Amino acid sequence: MRKRKTIFDDGFQSYLTEDAVLVGEPGIPMLMDLDNVQVPKDLLPFKRASKCPDKRQYVHFYMHDREFSQVLTATRRYIDLLKLYDGVITPDCTMMIGQATCLQQANTYMNRAVGFYLQRQGIPVIPNVRWSDESSFAYCFLGVPQGTIVSVSTHGCITSKEERRMFRVGLAAMLETLRPRAVLVHGHMPDDIFGEYVGQLPFHRYPSWFERTHRKGGA
Repeated sequence: MRKRKTIFDDGFQSYLTEDAVLVGEPGIPMLMDLDNVQVPKDLLPFKRASKCPDKRQYVHFYMHDREFSQVLTATRRYIDLLKLYDGVITPDCTMMIGQATCLQQANTYMNRAVGFYLQRQGIPVIPNVRWSDESSFAYCFLGVPQGTIVSVSTHGCITSKEERRMFRVGLAAMLETLRPRAVLVHGHMPDDIFGEYVGQLPFHRYPSWFERTHRKGGA
């Protein structure tokens, strides 16, 4: 009887990064600087992508990691589905203050590795950028070309005073390092975090799914 194949058997999906340039000490895959991306008309959670009739959207992964883990472990299986949409935001793998550095680097790696593979399949990809604290700045921006469109999410990431401070500090570091031409913001966009940058470059806010369903419920 054949044993079930696991991610260990193929080197953690080594096919994702074939021909990729690995950058920095952790060896993060470099995304290609493609010109086929655009500011999305809207964003759609991955868990709703299989049943949504409106394909003029970018699919995102701003949800609990368990809700998109299969995309990380069996990426090929979802290519046909993701190709139906305008594009994809790279996976938002968890990075938290106090989390082990090796785990944060691995999650940054998977963010870029999946994004690179989707690009190789001709899917427009916008990099999601995530950080934890100042120590993560050494690797969390690796693999993202300068001057492109990037995406960030505040949903669930600015609930405490320290999280709010670190999001503000990280945003400043990201803008200085990557110098994006536009920033997508999934979730709330508080003035005390974004206000000083509005007018300096385009920001495009997209309500989280929670915001949308909350409004529909009449609360």
